[in-house]
Amino acid sequence: MLLTCDESGTYMNELDIADKILGLLIGGHDTTSASCTFIVKYLAELPHIYDGVYKEQMEIAKSKAPGELLNWDDIQKMKYSWNVACEVLRLAPPLQGGFREVINDFIFNGFSIPTGWKLYWSANSTHKSAQYFPEPEKFDPSRFEGSGPAPYTFVPFGGGPRMCPGKEYARLEILVFMHNLVKRFKWEKVLPDEKIIVDPMPIPAKDLPIKLFPHKA
Repeated sequence: MLLTCDESGTYMNELDIADKILGLLIGGHDTTSASCTFIVKYLAELPHIYDGVYKEQMEIAKSKAPGELLNWDDIQKMKYSWNVACEVLRLAPPLQGGFREVINDFIFNGFSIPTGWKLYWSANSTHKSAQYFPEPEKFDPSRFEGSGPAPYTFVPFGGGPRMCPGKEYARLEILVFMHNLVKRFKWEKVLPDEKIIVDPMPIPAKDLPIKLFPHKA
């Protein structure tokens, strides 16, 4: 961004560069760190879900030679773990939604929406719709088995041509995190009733302190 100019030879100004860097930090760091935080939270609260993830990850760990790192084939085997991660993303999407501009007039719930208006789409509200997710408050990774939810009903990464370009990287990062944490530790929350705040992403109010319990060799 500092060295590249456009077709007319104009370089980006500092304000534009700062805006792009801020977007990169939020999109590339804060979203996945918030997701990993809520994965830790839900696995602490739901021992049977933790056990399923642990079983899958240990099968992969036992297939590796000492010191051998994960590879792409290992990531593809983490189907249950990714279903769990997706259910976490459904219940606690890091980004609550986004703005879009209307390109064609349409009617929604009896309201006429004209071309040019700005709309805010809500991932949180969409994910909690009982029409698409029966018992929406229930933690159920099986929702993502088979073909999974209907298109545009599960949107933690957005949808369509403007879907998050880092989706597959986020999947890789989250699964590697889950593998390395779960195979080494079990844990419990220090504050069982810790509140969740949104600032601007959902985060535990006290940063989710936990007690780690190493697995016995």
